[in-house]
Amino acid sequence: MGKHHHSTVPITALALTGLFDTHAHPTDGRFDSDRDDVLARMREGGMLCVCVGADMESSAQSVELAKREPMIYATVGVHPHDAKTFTEADVPVLTNWLTNEPKVVALGEIGLDYYYDLSPRDVQKDVFSRQLDLAYELGKPVVLHIRDAHGDTIDMLRAHQNRLPHCVVHCCSASWESAKIYLSLGCMISFAGPVTLARSVNLHEVAKNVPIDRLMIETDSPYLAPEPVRGRRNEPVCVEHICRFIANLREMDAQELCDITRENGKRFYGIA
Repeated sequence: MGKHHHSTVPITALALTGLFDTHAHPTDGRFDSDRDDVLARMREGGMLCVCVGADMESSAQSVELAKREPMIYATVGVHPHDAKTFTEADVPVLTNWLTNEPKVVALGEIGLDYYYDLSPRDVQKDVFSRQLDLAYELGKPVVLHIRDAHGDTIDMLRAHQNRLPHCVVHCCSASWESAKIYLSLGCMISFAGPVTLARSVNLHEVAKNVPIDRLMIETDSPYLAPEPVRGRRNEPVCVEHICRFIANLREMDAQELCDITRENGKRFYGIA
């Protein structure tokens, strides 16, 4: 068997029906060689998926993919990594997508990332604040990317409290103490592959305790593959592993959690 046995588990057809991967990057270059196969596996399982933009280029790609694929919706926005490239000229482009493209359902992913610090922190904060305001003005929800920056993110959300769009904490890495603050600010909480790791004890506590109507699931694929496909390129159908893991934590039926998280995702993103 050996310790690497888990990496040979095939990515197979879905046993749960109607999963919603609320945050993925199917436009990523790591899917260029077999994107059609990846999309076909999603279609077979009756999935929905939100393809997330992270800069202006990937946002444009997300919009185009969503136009072609009935099961895919798009978000557009500028990630904290790319905040240094953001210009005021991006605002009318984002506004046009969010206003005139029916498959564009949210602004994101936006936020703060102090782990990589690929853009200066003051620039990250400015660009985050600008996009929070834009989402509020346009009446659109927001996908939050937060890494090693929960304190400053919470401060900024509180500063925007009277003009705060509906937010989801994507790929939650927060403690239960921080998660409770996000919940008090009206946020949804979304879990990705890291929740399935044995060492993610803090995340297990959050996933057990989040009110079920605030819970979403995602892959963030091609990144963050869950157990048992860890070490492989992740893809949207792997959201089934995350659903099963959280259902097990919460001592509930996996298909029931699948159905609930699909409805939660549709409600958050305003998908009919």
